[in-house]
Amino acid sequence: MRDRMNVYFPPELLKQISDLADRKNLSRSAIVEAAVASFLSPDGADRREAAFTRRLDRLSRQMQRLERDVGLTAETLALFIRFWLTVTPPLPNDAQAAAQLKGRERFEGFVEALGRRLQKGQSFLREIPEEIVGQDPVGEAD
Repeated sequence: MRDRMNVYFPPELLKQISDLADRKNLSRSAIVEAAVASFLSPDGADRREAAFTRRLDRLSRQMQRLERDVGLTAETLALFIRFWLTVTPPLPNDAQAAAQLKGRERFEGFVEALGRRLQKGQSFLREIPEEIVGQDPVGEAD
């Protein structure tokens, strides 16, 4: 048995209900009944919470990967700069023009190689296992 209830909706909401009822080939009462049942359902809040939890977990994992990648990139750059400054002697003035030309050629080759790697979906950061990045460097503590 069903009891009758009169409710009032704003015209725009009633239009949405009517449009949905037409699309789903249901009565407006069935649409409103399903909406109210969903709203009152005790597991409705649990489903929303589970969806939010899944989304937050995914965002947390993405943030952890981003933090790992940024830290690894910064350390890689710092190590390269330290190494380069340590092993590269200063050039005499008469050799600088030729070195700059050669440097531009080598940089263009580097950019092309980088472009090919990225087009193939390869990433240096993905080649480094999590276990290695997660280890504390020898002699350093938090």
